[in-house]
Amino acid sequence: MRHLTALLLPCAMLVAQQGTSAPSSFQPLWNGVDLAGWHGQRHFDPYKLAAMSPEERSKLRAEDDATVAQHWSVQNGELVNDGQGAYLTTDKDYGDAEYSLDYKTVALADSGIYLRGSPQVQIWDTTEAGGKWNLGADKGSGGLWNNEKHERFPPKLADKAFGEWNHLEIRQIGSLTWVKLNGQVAVDGVVMENYWNRKLPLPRTGPLQLQTHGGEIRFRNLMVREIGGEEANQLLAAHAAKGFESVFDGKSFAGWLGDTDSYEVKDGAVQCKAGKGGNVFTEKTYRDFSVRLQFKLPPGGNNGLAIRYPGEGDPAYASFELQVLDDSAPQYKTLKEYQYHGSVYGLVASHRGYQRPVGEWNFEEVTVRGSHFLVMLNGTPIVDADTKGLESHLKGHQGKDRTEGHFGFCGHQDPVAFRGMQIKVLDAVK
Repeated sequence: MRHLTALLLPCAMLVAQQGTSAPSSFQPLWNGVDLAGWHGQRHFDPYKLAAMSPEERSKLRAEDDATVAQHWSVQNGELVNDGQGAYLTTDKDYGDAEYSLDYKTVALADSGIYLRGSPQVQIWDTTEAGGKWNLGADKGSGGLWNNEKHERFPPKLADKAFGEWNHLEIRQIGSLTWVKLNGQVAVDGVVMENYWNRKLPLPRTGPLQLQTHGGEIRFRNLMVREIGGEEANQLLAAHAAKGFESVFDGKSFAGWLGDTDSYEVKDGAVQCKAGKGGNVFTEKTYRDFSVRLQFKLPPGGNNGLAIRYPGEGDPAYASFELQVLDDSAPQYKTLKEYQYHGSVYGLVASHRGYQRPVGEWNFEEVTVRGSHFLVMLNGTPIVDADTKGLESHLKGHQGKDRTEGHFGFCGHQDPVAFRGMQIKVLDAVK
């Protein structure tokens, strides 16, 4: 995910500086006149905020809005903060989106852009005199400074001198973040960690916040473009695509084995026939690999991904099965945690709430290295776990330690569809 690509941002992201018109696909995030559509919110845990009573939340909002009135102002089409007060926060929550904005700051100031209410794309004084080289300020603004596990810093310093305007372009799809600062790549499809609870992925939606402290900062030309599911899938498929090879020709079951009579090729996708089951799987076997695909669920849809399947038996027991399931279906509300979508069935539960609405295509990437499973659903890591030594909840799960086998689909009588299947062979873990 960390390799730089030429596909970071589409031409539409290259929003012109002040004095020229922005692309029509972007919408103003700020009206340039007053603070309508924004409110104050201090650095505050959103999970604690959600747990408050309406009265407690209202009181906190009133306090934060009061500090915004004191410390934020509008001057000549610029948002100005004096380095104090609550952060300016959009009333609206955003999911997958692109943002474009300009900022100008002063010595010793420290700031950032909170995405989905979580810190942050870093903005700071990058000079030695700023006193934060020990924290990485010498590496430049634009990075995901609050990351611990994933990449934090930009590859090169791209900040302009104090008094000059800097231009930020940000794309967020799922938990993956792309950033350009003054035309230079600062972040290239890196997982942004959930600062508030690192055991959970970044929330699916949340507000954009303008963090400020330590000195004056000015913002202008704030724009946003929301990204739909189909476009998000295309962008995810294009990112870091080197090494992936198609395992489905979109027309036939060439290169596939198993119960192909229970499936059909329809509109370039493999679809399980309603009322049919059975397993279909690749002729080739794989040890360590990544697989990318898109799937579409009908209401209540149920299927599975067979991982390292031996070619016979129930994949859930003879190898590994990753659930493909409509988590929103009422009939599944009492399942075990390890039975929901993306789970390594019987072994590891997934994080839920990251599927697109039923009937839309989802993008999923599964990486298996040794006994470690990483499942990325629509750009969000819903499983990141090692299965070695785990006790299966399934009796007779003899395949839970398999190291090689076929990749395939596990039918469960529902017309679940798959398309765009690509596999990248990885060097085996030693």
